Amino acid sequence: MKVAIIEDEKSIIDAVNVAFEFRWPDVKLVASTTGREGIGLVRKESPDVIILDINLPDISGFDVLKEIREFTTIPVIILTVRSDDEDILRGLEAGADDYIVKPFNYLTLLARVKAVLRRSEKTSFKGNHNTVIGPHLKIDFVNQKVKVDNRLVRLTPVEYRLLVLLVKNKDEVVPYKRIMEEIWEKSFWGETESIRIYIRRIRKKLQDSPPNMVLNKRGTGYMFKT
Repeated sequence: MKVAIIEDEKSIIDAVNVAFEFRWPDVKLVASTTGREGIGLVRKESPDVIILDINLPDISGFDVLKEIREFTTIPVIILTVRSDDEDILRGLEAGADDYIVKPFNYLTLLARVKAVLRRSEKTSFKGNHNTVIGPHLKIDFVNQKVKVDNRLVRLTPVEYRLLVLLVKNKDEVVPYKRIMEEIWEKSFWGETESIRIYIRRIRKKLQDSPPNMVLNKRGTGYMFKT
C-alpha cells in the first residue's frame, strides 16, 4: 500500500513516516514539499491515499486538490492549521474526503487514513442488476462507473458511495443520520453542511439542475427519485 504526503514541513513528513513504520510497516510513504512536485508525484506514483497540506510554499493546497481531481479520484485527506469552517468546507467542495486540523495526533492520522481507505473499498454494490437506468443516468455497479447521457462521469469514492446509497433506497428518503453513519462512519450531531456539499457536487456532475433526481426533504434527508 502506498501513501503520498504533500507537506512543506519536513519534520511532519518524518514524524508521519515514523508513525507508519511503527504502526503500519507495510505502507510505503512517498513525499513532496511543494504543490507542483506533489501533483507530479501523484501522477507518477498512483498512491492509494493522499495527505495534502493546504498551506504550501508555491501554490495553494486547494489548487493542488483541484488539479488532482482532474485526473484521479484517489482519496484525499487535507491538513489545515486551524479549524476554520471556511477552509474545511472549501476543501470538501474541492473534492477532499476528510480533513485533520494541525497540530494532530499521528495515531489519529493513521486511523483517518484507514477509514478513508475502508470507505473507498466499500463502494461496490451487488444487486439483481448490474446497471440501473434512469431517464439520463446509468450506473454500472460491477465496474463502478456512472454515465449521464452515455457520458462517463468521474465521481470521488465518497460521491459514488453517497449516490449508490440513495439509489439503493430509491424513492425513499434516506435520513441525515443514516447518511453520516454509512458514508462517513460518524455520529450525526445535526450538522448537514458536509452532506449538502457532496449532494451539490453530485447534482452538478449529474447535470441534475434544477434537481429532479437527487431531492431534499428539508429537515429529514435526501432521496433518489426514479
